[in-house]
Amino acid sequence: MAGHGAKFGRKKEEAIIALLSQTGLEQAARAADISPRTLFRWLEMQEFKAAYLKARRNAFGHATARLQQASGAAASTLLKIMLDKDAPTSSRLRAAESILSHGAKAIEIEDIEARVAALEESQNQDRNDERIR
Repeated sequence: MAGHGAKFGRKKEEAIIALLSQTGLEQAARAADISPRTLFRWLEMQEFKAAYLKARRNAFGHATARLQQASGAAASTLLKIMLDKDAPTSSRLRAAESILSHGAKAIEIEDIEARVAALEESQNQDRNDERIR
């Protein structure tokens, strides 16, 4: 979390790391070697809250990237189960339903993305037309 400057001290950075890695506020305070009251007070400060939120989003982004990297293996596993004649019927059915559900959801997302892109393009065109007038 470099870049906060002297105003955002090492203790606050340690507190954010502790908040991300511990299960509760008191455990995080202990891990950061500060009182729970201090940590609670810091959580009320806009600068600290913003840095904590940024760190949480960053951590979640890393977790999401790991899941995306594993999605190929997950899809292969679903396909294997669905096609395995020796697998229980319930497992094969559940795998097939999962594949269909995720496939349909992906198409819906692609459709929404295309519609949003078309709306944005239309809005940009309208702005350009207004500038010309």
